Amino acid sequence: MPWFPDMVAAVELARRQTRVAGRADPVAQYLTALSERDPSPLETTWPGEVAIYDPRAGEVRGRRPLRHFVRGNQSWLAGLQARTEIVATTTVGTRAVVELLAHLTRDGQDLTWPVAVVAESPDERSVVFRTYCSQWPLTGRHDVRPPVLQPGPADPGDVCGRYHAALAAGDTEQIVSTFGPDGYFREPSGPPYEHRGPRELRSLYTKFFSAGGGIGLQHCAVTDDGVRCVLEYNCVRWGRHDLPPQAGLGVYERGPDGLLTAARIYDDVQSPVAPEGSPAQA
Repeated sequence: MPWFPDMVAAVELARRQTRVAGRADPVAQYLTALSERDPSPLETTWPGEVAIYDPRAGEVRGRRPLRHFVRGNQSWLAGLQARTEIVATTTVGTRAVVELLAHLTRDGQDLTWPVAVVAESPDERSVVFRTYCSQWPLTGRHDVRPPVLQPGPADPGDVCGRYHAALAAGDTEQIVSTFGPDGYFREPSGPPYEHRGPRELRSLYTKFFSAGGGIGLQHCAVTDDGVRCVLEYNCVRWGRHDLPPQAGLGVYERGPDGLLTAARIYDDVQSPVAPEGSPAQA
């Protein structure tokens, strides 16, 4: 479920720095491929390789798997009456991150599902999509997702660095101090699980750290435009509990005062301090 219809913006941003002058705009070809459920224009625009890392389908590479995935994904979305809105876009160089809220209808019930998509163009001929989200809003359960990226020298700085140092240490007061007075933390399950202001944040992180300490993340890639810092990571520890490495993404938005106005998380990590099926995630 890479949310192709809304990744047009991501493709455009990822390509903006590398498009050859005079080359046909790939966005029109991309939209045509989607509307006709035909990936051929997409393959033409990116003749090298189109790679997809999807929470449901895993890794998709090659022309036949791509075609099967595009057609199956469109049918699946149509069944859920999906419509989406863009929350924020962060782009640096040839990498773009698009945050979405997908509004779905299933069995007559309206659902809101946060999804983050990373589009990265390693060269003029290829593109890679990495999608991050939780399955809990749809299925009521968390699915362990293996790493997408390997750990690397990707350490966020300033307030984002202080946030992650406090997260690893399990320091509630320090982590709350990185947020502005109206800052909020949104769990991967969406707007109903948003915690705003010092009192709610203190309560949340106290609960998070009650499993014997902080939350350990392997940092894999940082996309930082000066306002939003996006960290792709693998979660490997929660308090005293070692976890199988699980892929995730966090977006940390700064205010004019240099403090965090928002932290939005996209992963499917089950908290050991919450009952099975609970959305509590960090």
